[in-house]
Amino acid sequence: MNSKKIIFLALLLFMCIGNVFAHGVDESTQTFLTGNDGVAFGPFLYIGAKHMLTGYDHLLFLVGVIFFLYRPKEVLLYVSFFTIGHSTTLLLGVMSGISINSFLIDAIIALSIIYKGFDNLGGFKRFFGRQPNTKAAVLIFGLFHGFGLASKLQDFKFEKEGLFTNLLGFNIGVEIGQFIALTFVLILITIWRRHPSFMKFSTFTNTMLIAAGFVLLGYQLTGYFTS
Repeated sequence: MNSKKIIFLALLLFMCIGNVFAHGVDESTQTFLTGNDGVAFGPFLYIGAKHMLTGYDHLLFLVGVIFFLYRPKEVLLYVSFFTIGHSTTLLLGVMSGISINSFLIDAIIALSIIYKGFDNLGGFKRFFGRQPNTKAAVLIFGLFHGFGLASKLQDFKFEKEGLFTNLLGFNIGVEIGQFIALTFVLILITIWRRHPSFMKFSTFTNTMLIAAGFVLLGYQLTGYFTS
């Protein structure tokens, strides 16, 4: 197998690897969160990082966001908009007790994946004759991703004591997990861009991104209507 195929398959594997994991809160983490009392900054930081690294819906969206970003400054800018969005609603959602059905939030997150794949394919210009503000879209979807993170924590009915510190640890952990994941993706994409196969398979990759979004959307809507 040549290097082009290896890079391409590695990227697809990374995009799909989250399906191996149950995106949510595993049993050991549930046990800890249920029994936790008071400040636990370190454990919450670890849980946040692990949650992001296994959060395939968040990662698929970010892969779409950075797929055609070539300059580090652009990557940093767009990731910052996403970070501001999800950090705001993560803290606001849990601290203020703003509750939104987790299936509906995750359905919107699935739509964000569909949006980004469609945008990368030039769908908005082709079918609607205009290009949405991509930075605003990343920020807005980041807000929904933050509510998605918050919905995973709200089920545990945390006590107010130490809550903000723990949430801060969780959010920093999310950023660490996001940094690790994006570093891996950027290395793969940067290598891939050196080969003609990047543009050749870019349409296929973003089409698969849309397909993955529709699968997740169907799964979440099914959960909403049957729960």
